[in-house]
Amino acid sequence: MKTFVKKNDYELLGEAPTNFLTIQEFKKRIIMTLTNYVIKNIVLRLLDGEDYRAEIVTLIDAEFMQFAVDFFRRVAEAKLTNQDIDVDWYQKEMLNSDLPSDEIIIHAGLNRKIIMNMHNTAKREIVIGASNAHYEKLCSIIEQLTKSDDLNLILQIKFNKVSVELDINESLIVINALAVKRAAFRGGLWSTAGKQVEGPLMVSLCKLFDVPKQNYSTKTRNSIVQKGEVNREVDFFLKMDDMEYRCEVKLMGRGNSESADAVIARDSNIFIADKLSEQNKTQLANRGVEWVEMRSQGGYKKFGEVLITLGIPHTENLEDDISARLEKIFSEIFN
Repeated sequence: MKTFVKKNDYELLGEAPTNFLTIQEFKKRIIMTLTNYVIKNIVLRLLDGEDYRAEIVTLIDAEFMQFAVDFFRRVAEAKLTNQDIDVDWYQKEMLNSDLPSDEIIIHAGLNRKIIMNMHNTAKREIVIGASNAHYEKLCSIIEQLTKSDDLNLILQIKFNKVSVELDINESLIVINALAVKRAAFRGGLWSTAGKQVEGPLMVSLCKLFDVPKQNYSTKTRNSIVQKGEVNREVDFFLKMDDMEYRCEVKLMGRGNSESADAVIARDSNIFIADKLSEQNKTQLANRGVEWVEMRSQGGYKKFGEVLITLGIPHTENLEDDISARLEKIFSEIFN
């Protein structure tokens, strides 16, 4: 039987429904709205010359805390189900071959990239074998450590008024799995957020400067740059007559050498960055690459200088408060 969302629940989304949605569909809508909300905030912070990282850290915290609560619940249920002292309840339940492979990997304290590097494949049977082998090694290491050190740790989990206790070995297995998942969330969300922000940031800049739509694009026939045998994606293009100018967006910190390397790898003409070191700026200037450092004096307004240099039509009717214009721009981008 499906559960449906009541009409007044849609106030969370800021809209009135025309039909009822299932709970699963409703949650999906909230996640999508939250994603747009975070992207908007990151773009706003970049345009204001502020640090955007707090937005992503908050998202990582929220995702991880939700995972941790669900994980502890599953751990408690697994141990309650397996009271036989001779049964490795964690391996039986949390590394069960019927679980999705991504869950097995995390529960074993691994990640998919490590398995790929070790075995050159992440087929399901390889994942299951590698995860169980790693889990057994991990248990052996923990047992040796806890025997040599006079340390005792009891982790108590209360679930539905019933509590279970994990000894130090079990607790360290659980803590290790949580640490790996936290790292996975961190890497995945930083990467995903960066990719999702690039397009909206560039479109926002173009719209703020009233660049005609025909003079910019996120998709062109040359969007893949050939470098030897490697295909590299280009984020955004500015166009003038028959010329296409490749734009690279990197929201990295100052001094990160990979920033300038990305421009070189993609033969980019324009580089948009959060922060740039003096060395980065010199490298870019020597290669004839136009750059915009969002967190510098003037910040995004330097994009106007780039447009002038490239001869791309635009206007510079920028008020001190651009909030109203950005709201209109965001409604166009995200709707």
